[in-house]
Amino acid sequence: MSAPFKTIGLIGKPNHDGAALTLQRLYTFLQALGYEVFVEQRVGKQIAELPDSHILDVVALGERCDLAVVVGGDGNMLGAARVLARFDVAVIGVNRGNLGFLTDLDPDDFEAELEQVLSGKFVAEQRFLLEVEVFRHAELKSANLAVNEAVLHADKVAHMIEFEAFIDDQFVFSQRSDGLIVTTPTGSTAYSLSGGGPILTPELNAMALVPMFPHTLSSRPLVVDASKQVKLKLSPENTASLQVSCDSHVVLALLPGDEVVIKKAEKKLRLIHPESYSYYNVLRQKLNWGSRLY
Repeated sequence: MSAPFKTIGLIGKPNHDGAALTLQRLYTFLQALGYEVFVEQRVGKQIAELPDSHILDVVALGERCDLAVVVGGDGNMLGAARVLARFDVAVIGVNRGNLGFLTDLDPDDFEAELEQVLSGKFVAEQRFLLEVEVFRHAELKSANLAVNEAVLHADKVAHMIEFEAFIDDQFVFSQRSDGLIVTTPTGSTAYSLSGGGPILTPELNAMALVPMFPHTLSSRPLVVDASKQVKLKLSPENTASLQVSCDSHVVLALLPGDEVVIKKAEKKLRLIHPESYSYYNVLRQKLNWGSRLY
């Protein structure tokens, strides 16, 4: 069987000493194995003996590479994934962050597992993204993608906002709250989990609507089929500045009366893991769940 990857892109966190060291080790390791290696331009200058022709932006990496290795935490992975999902690029992470739900490889001992992955021994999965669109007077004003979640909120802390929620144009509820989290299964272990949302296993075609401090005790998280379209209509009476955040990285500005449409994006993130990967083992480790009794 031919090797599944030939051209590899490296993406990292700028000005992070640990990430820079790991990126240098990765570059040297992959070069020694005979791979063509490109490096994201934000960190390319940190790699010794790297020709300028092999320093590319993330879009160009997506166009040129079969595999992207992201060094950092889940935040770095999310930023890269929103771009790389547009291309059929496999993505694997080296954890230089805190929790690391999406980054599997040990930065101090990645060589053996990565070499196994490069030989074709890995677990692959598809993670869907959310497409987030803002409409004003029926005109599309802005749009972006989210891997984890889209969050409707005010720009001030603890400021109530009013909106109506629809699923496939059917009215579901109206709400006064600090906002609403709409999460993918990937994001269900992130901000949504802190807000009391359910954990959705990655293979589910579902998304969860999680209220943020609703002004009623009867409001609860709602899980819906991800093939549905969620529409949030903002009350014209809202006085605060409003926004919808994609993975806490990209912010789309809103005005009272705007509509936010959230739906499953066509493109998916092709995430790969070492063969030893187990989603439930990751949950146990990251969330400090109990070990087996017998």
